[in-house]
Amino acid sequence: MTILLAGAAGYIGSHTAIALAQAGYDVAIVDDFSNSSPEAVRRCEELAGVKMPLYQADAADRAAMEDIFAQVRPAAVIHFAGFKAVGESVAKPLKYYRNNLDTTLTLLECMAKAGTKAFIFSSSATVYGARAAVPYTEQSETGGCTNPYGWTKLMIEQIAADTAKADPDMSVVLLRYFNPVGAHPSGRIGENPSGVPNNLMPYITQVAVGRLPQLNVFGDDYPTPDGTGVRDYIHVCDLAEGHVKALEYALEHKGTEVFNLGTGHGVSVLELVHAFERASGVKIPYRIAPRRAGDLAEVYADPAKAERVLGWKATRTVEDMCADSWRWQSNNPNGY
Repeated sequence: MTILLAGAAGYIGSHTAIALAQAGYDVAIVDDFSNSSPEAVRRCEELAGVKMPLYQADAADRAAMEDIFAQVRPAAVIHFAGFKAVGESVAKPLKYYRNNLDTTLTLLECMAKAGTKAFIFSSSATVYGARAAVPYTEQSETGGCTNPYGWTKLMIEQIAADTAKADPDMSVVLLRYFNPVGAHPSGRIGENPSGVPNNLMPYITQVAVGRLPQLNVFGDDYPTPDGTGVRDYIHVCDLAEGHVKALEYALEHKGTEVFNLGTGHGVSVLELVHAFERASGVKIPYRIAPRRAGDLAEVYADPAKAERVLGWKATRTVEDMCADSWRWQSNNPNGY
């Protein structure tokens, strides 16, 4: 059974490709490498011990994707292909709406033509409204997104749900990620952002290897135990295993289901910094900077539904996340 992964050379997609291969699935990868490296796919094959057919194409290219679907004949599609930098989405909203929506529409159209009925989408906790109370459940209020990136995720959720509603044989699983961090324990693949990192952990690791001078901590006056923002950090390998469980579910059920993928525990910025220092033995210089517009004090999941329905639960600790992130970055100081 072949699973088509769109955007699988990226951070979460590459770890999921390995998890799927280890679970016995055949994996085919589509990526245009606009924000990723072919080396990631080569290392995935090395770690999984199997070949993963690679098609270099833009997932929004209808002709290219129809040809790929005809060759692969996938049983399911997992959609990772999309731009993901929150700040860039504010500066370049049309780029984000065009790319993220077009890739989705093309994939769903190609699925309909090919008769592929299972679709798993990498959504985000950014779809939850600013007025929603923590912990977020799948029934928490959505909308009121603070950036175009978040709006594209919510729009895609609606597009996918409407597609499933119109086709009773369709299965859609929407996975709302919280804050993925960490790396494969081998140190061979990990998060490899282009330019200055937008996320906390790769910024910390790049400071640790000397690529960046110091960390900016945006705000220390939030109503949290140490004044810094609290987020739900989840190990990327736990997240990858969540996709395997979601695929199993999607292949057996119809309609649309939404699942939070998080740990259910909040960790502050400074708690993560100090945990990394303990794991790496490297002191991280930081300065307190002003709050960023749109940042919330606390964001963390209620992941009970995923455990109850999918049989999935995050098991790796913050210490695991920090140790694996450091192993990746220290072994690959300049990324791929």
